[in-house]
Amino acid sequence: MTDILIQNARIYTQTPGQSWAEAVLVRQGRVVAVGDVAELLELAPTGTPTVDVGGRLVLPGFTDSHIHFHDMAQRRGQVALYAASSLEDALARIAQHAAELAPDAWVLGYGWNESSWPESKFPTRHDLDSISGGRPAIVWRTDLHVAVANSAALKVAGIDQNAPDPPAGVIDRDASGQPTGVLRELAINLVRRVIPQPDEATAAANLRAIAADLHRLGIVAVHDQRMKDHNEEGRQALRLYTRLRNQGRLPLRIVCNVEAANMEHLIALGLESGFGDEWVRLGFIKLFADGSLGARTAWMLAPYEGDPDNRGMYLTPPDEVARVIQRAHRHGLAISIHAIGDRANREVLDIFEETLAAGSEHPPALPHRIEHVQALQPEDQSRLAALGVVASMQPLHCTDDLPNTDLLWGERGRNAYAFRSLQAAGTTLAFGSDAPVASFNPWWGIHAAVTRQRGDGAPPGGWHPEQRLSVVEAVEAYTLGAARAIGQSHQQGRIAPGYLADFIVLDRDIFTCDPAEIRDVQVEMTILGGEIVYPEIS
Repeated sequence: MTDILIQNARIYTQTPGQSWAEAVLVRQGRVVAVGDVAELLELAPTGTPTVDVGGRLVLPGFTDSHIHFHDMAQRRGQVALYAASSLEDALARIAQHAAELAPDAWVLGYGWNESSWPESKFPTRHDLDSISGGRPAIVWRTDLHVAVANSAALKVAGIDQNAPDPPAGVIDRDASGQPTGVLRELAINLVRRVIPQPDEATAAANLRAIAADLHRLGIVAVHDQRMKDHNEEGRQALRLYTRLRNQGRLPLRIVCNVEAANMEHLIALGLESGFGDEWVRLGFIKLFADGSLGARTAWMLAPYEGDPDNRGMYLTPPDEVARVIQRAHRHGLAISIHAIGDRANREVLDIFEETLAAGSEHPPALPHRIEHVQALQPEDQSRLAALGVVASMQPLHCTDDLPNTDLLWGERGRNAYAFRSLQAAGTTLAFGSDAPVASFNPWWGIHAAVTRQRGDGAPPGGWHPEQRLSVVEAVEAYTLGAARAIGQSHQQGRIAPGYLADFIVLDRDIFTCDPAEIRDVQVEMTILGGEIVYPEIS
């Protein structure tokens, strides 16, 4: 069913001059008309299915503009540790998970966060050794920039006291020089590369299961991000998405990034950003400028609080970043670059400025973008808009990172997650989750952007409340802003004639309810290309 008439609705069209309507008519997966019920009933062909939504609020379908979708499919079935309240609790959860696995299976998990634990310290290989039964085990920190492996996993990966740190990676060691099991940044890949991978059928089933979870939250499209130096992941993801699309089984609209190591293959084939259709599209060349706040590897202009010798680190040398950006720009390939620290963001903006000034005969059809844009000095906050660079941000990180931001950056935290300053400057904001680093629930993200508070209401009045957004602005960042970021604002992000028929029906009006309630929003219906994908119709 790709023809449908939705009526008795409060439709937020996000269209200038016609922001509200009470009905929308869909034919062959696209919007034909929006307006009054009587008018659209006359336009609708006889037999068009009609859905009365009882006066509910209808919005354009949401896009998660920064999600590790393929990685999440790979991680399905691993133990999630977000809720672990202490190291002991995390170990108990891992032990319970391990007991349910086959004897030869790796013990895998993610989501631990020591900053919320009483002891506030990283686990070690000895901790994992005590509960993994001699099997290889590795569990990622919530930011995916740190992981801890047990002794068996280190042995399989060949990591011992003589193993050197890989480029842009750190193997933590104890006083005697033995690895502690803690691996930072690209050192994690030494273990990751020896973990057995699921076959394609399993990956496809996992992907569709995760897509169903996204549908329940109103997400109909994703910008799929790559992990640092997972050179094979982009190829695997694009192949899987294309095969599912050709089979008519792709459950989301996907823009797929490719890791920078594969750029030359794209150039040789003449492929450019935006190639594809409304289901699968080649997105961006993914680069990493620095690490993360939690791993203390975000690249800063000044040292971390209480750590005068640490300003973080770059993951890709600036001259290499410049070479890739400039070459990509000349060949019609847009850049998506991870930058957390204020120095990383400044260096990247300097490179974009130089690149754009040099010009190109074949500039990318999509705008370049910075992922996270976490810390920006005030003098850099207007530069993204001036350069036409998209700020791809994850508002839930703002509140999740609050303890670490205050602890590690102190007063510089006022320059973090500058939603309002960027919006006021005219920057295109595209919001996402960074899942599995954080929850992909967009209603938690909107709540964080609008209140700058955690789920428990702390801190009172919001953290640096001057950077709050309105609900209208936050919704735009999950819809029209996300569409602008991929050059698709002519057919995504609005409920208007000619646009793709992607919309969601909510259980409450988020524009009038108490902002504290937004975290509790329930999606009653999700429609993708005119098809009701949630609730699932048997």
